[in-house]
This record gives sequence, structure tokens and C-alpha cells, in this order.
Amino acid sequence: MEKKEKKAVKAITSMNEDFAKWYTDICKKAELVEYTSVKGCMVIRPYGYAIWENIQKDLDTRFKELGHENVCMPMFIPESLLNKEKDHVDGFAPEVAWVTHGGSEKLEERLCVRPTSETLFCEHYANIVHSYRDLPKLYNQWVSVVRWEKTTRPFLRSREFLWQEGHTIHETAEQAVAETEQMLEVYADFCEHSLAMPVIKGKKTESDKFAGAVSTYAIEALMHDGKALQAATSHYFGDGFARAFGIQFTDRENTLRYPHQTSWGATTRLIGAIIMTHGDDSGLVLPPAAAPVQVVVIPVQQHKEGVLQKADELCQKLKSLGVRVKTDDSDNSPGWKFAEYEMRGVPLRVEIGPKDIEKDQCVCAIRYSGEKRTVSLENDLETFAAAVKELLETEIPQGMYKKAADNRAARTYQCTTIDEMNAALTEKGDGFIEAMWCGDPECEDKVKELTGAGSRCIPLEQRRISDKCVCCGKEAKHMVLWGKAY
Repeated sequence: MEKKEKKAVKAITSMNEDFAKWYTDICKKAELVEYTSVKGCMVIRPYGYAIWENIQKDLDTRFKELGHENVCMPMFIPESLLNKEKDHVDGFAPEVAWVTHGGSEKLEERLCVRPTSETLFCEHYANIVHSYRDLPKLYNQWVSVVRWEKTTRPFLRSREFLWQEGHTIHETAEQAVAETEQMLEVYADFCEHSLAMPVIKGKKTESDKFAGAVSTYAIEALMHDGKALQAATSHYFGDGFARAFGIQFTDRENTLRYPHQTSWGATTRLIGAIIMTHGDDSGLVLPPAAAPVQVVVIPVQQHKEGVLQKADELCQKLKSLGVRVKTDDSDNSPGWKFAEYEMRGVPLRVEIGPKDIEKDQCVCAIRYSGEKRTVSLENDLETFAAAVKELLETEIPQGMYKKAADNRAARTYQCTTIDEMNAALTEKGDGFIEAMWCGDPECEDKVKELTGAGSRCIPLEQRRISDKCVCCGKEAKHMVLWGKAY
């Protein structure tokens, strides 16, 4: 058994040795995914899918509280429909997968396998929106999409992935802009409070915005290795799609007008973000809100009288409070179980053995910090239950957030020249760079060419680091967040 435990630990490459291999090892070892015969596509295994279900449930609740309804659009989009909005089709053309045959017969018109659903929603809106009384429509769907990525990695980039895409349509530009900004806040709050992942809210530059959008907003997170990851986006479309698809409504003055639209989305990429924000060399570290198992109870010396019974009592008490908890009473050694559930990222481990029962206590091991503490089992387990709830709902997520925020702070550099940017990235390592920009796309491209760090967003919270563009030295318009990204 000791040999097996050592082998299990060695199966995960150290993140400092090879971060990419460390990431893949965790995805495989924790049984989150498995590769398939279809290149670039993955099987999301039960443990990985359970994480996604918890993300989905949390976000879906937030959406519905704001009045959004779930719908489901077709998987296929006729080529003629996709071509109606030029910027949109040009933006997605390189990644589109096409269906050319139905059975043995060639189709009269190619069908695009859904890379995103703006065109489908527009076609539907044109059929159902006629009056201001029909607005707004606040829709969302949970589906898979296909984008023919050249370089793939589990959760981060795959040819088929799961996501939610919200699509709304409004009477006025002001209402649509408010929706766009509101949904950005929803994503930021979810990431920071449910996933314990600090994010920076910002607006994408013109060259980096969504194809067909007037403006794109995003939340950017910093991974443990100093690379950026776009965690979610929210887009304001104006009335461009409505004009392209002939969507009009009669307003309150009986005048025909074009409505304004938004879309917003988050994907299974969030699972990759969790891994790379919180994971360590022992494996996954899951925030309680996303963890399939929030607490595992490990009976120590379970063959002794009363140990399994007490372990079950603790488990049932937590279950009655809605905690996702399990007892591992298998014949594996306690040491093996400790390593296994650490690798799987279970936020809290409860150990109970004969000596603990004698003292009317148990031991709680906190995954993210490695801390162990003794907790009383007095008061019909009420003290124990209260302590566990406090850990899961407050102390653990707040501690995980602070740890991630400290890493981001240590890897955020303020620079005023290209030389400073290169020096920071070379000497200190990858991270976020805050630097001023004049607004010229040529300077934006030049910065990436010279440093490898692209523009991630124009943060909504602006600071004036200097008066000059980091690239050309001309008068600066914005502070931009730059970084190398997944």
C-alpha cells in the first residue's frame, strides 16, 4: 500500500517542473476527462461533469433571479443565415465545422454546426417580436458548441465544449447596455464568491471584441503560472444584428424601430480556471461551491468498535444540513485515502478514530491550506456542524480567494516602457502588466510583437500610471491590462 501511495503522488508532475504537464496530469489523475478518437474532443467524466453541474446550477439560479428564461436553439445553422451579418461570419469562418451530407445525399445548402447562436436567435426574434409589448426577451441556453481549434487542451480549448449563452433583446440602447454591464457583474460576483477566483472587469479593445459586437466586456483572471485566462464575456450588439435580420417593432409612438441586443457567456473553461488558479502539486483544490464532494469523512482504525458508527453519524448530520458529504469506509489505508481526496481537491477532510471518540472530538483537515484543527463533537454534533458550515461557507472560500489574490498582486507589474515590460516578464516571470496606451491598434500589435503580452482588457477601474503610451510615447488614453494568455 505504501508503494501505491508513493506512485500516486509521483503521477502528478510538479507545476514548477512543467506546468502544462502538471495541468494534464491533474485532469487525468482526478478523473475529470478522458481523450477520445475524435481529435480535440474530450469525454467529461462524472467527477468533472459534477463540477460543471454545480457551476451550472449556481449561474442558472442567478440568471433566473434576474428574469432570464432558458430556451434551446437548433444545433445547425444554414450557411445563408450565417452569412447575413458579415463581421460575424468573417470572425467565425476559420473555426466553423460544416455538414455537407444528410445520409448519402448531398445537401442543397451547407449547414454550420453551431459555433455560437446569434443568427439563430435573430431569426427567432424576427418571427416573434412585433411590438414594444413583446420586449424585452431575456433568454439563455445551456448547450454544446463546435469550434475547429487547431491546438487543443482539456477544458481550455476543445473542438466541442459546453457553455451557456445568454441572448437578450431590448427596446432601447440604454436598456441593452445596462443588461450587458449587469451580466458582467454577475459573472464577476460568481467567480469571486463561488469560485474564490479574483477577476478584473474590463472592456476589450476594438481589435479584440466579439465579431459583430459594438462593445465587448470581459473578466480576466490570472493563473498560478502568471498567464491570463478570459473567464467570461458580455457583448453589446447595438441594432446591427437587428438591421441585418430585419427585426423591427412598433414602439410606444407607433413608429417602426430596430431593437438592441446583447449576448453573454461562460464555458467549461471555468473548470480549467479553477484547476490553474487553486491547484497545487498534490492535485486539485476545489472551492466548496463547485466541489462535487465538499466533505469526506475518513474513519481511522475503522475495524475498532464504534468508529464506523460515529463516522456515519457525522456524515448524516452534515447531509441533513445540505452538505455534499461522503464517508470512505473502503479497505484502503487512511494514508491512501488522505492522498486520494487531497488529489481530488475535496475542500475538507474529517478524520475520526478511537482516540477522537474518547475525547469527543474529530480532526478537520483543510485542503487549500493544509491546516488541521480539532473540533468538538459536543452538543449533539451541533458544535461540529456549525464549525463545518463556517469553514465551507466563509473561511475556506475567503482563504482561497486571498491566496489567489496575493499571487495576482505579486505578479502584477506597472510599466511605462517596452523595456520595462520585457524586464518584468523576464526577471519576475509572466503576469499582468498595467501600462498606458494611446488607443492606436498599431501600438497594440507592436506591444505584443515586442513582449509577447497582448492586451487583455481596458480595466473599468482606471489608474493613471503615466501620461505617455507604453509603445509610442504619445499621449495615453487608457490604462490597459496586458498579459500572455491561454
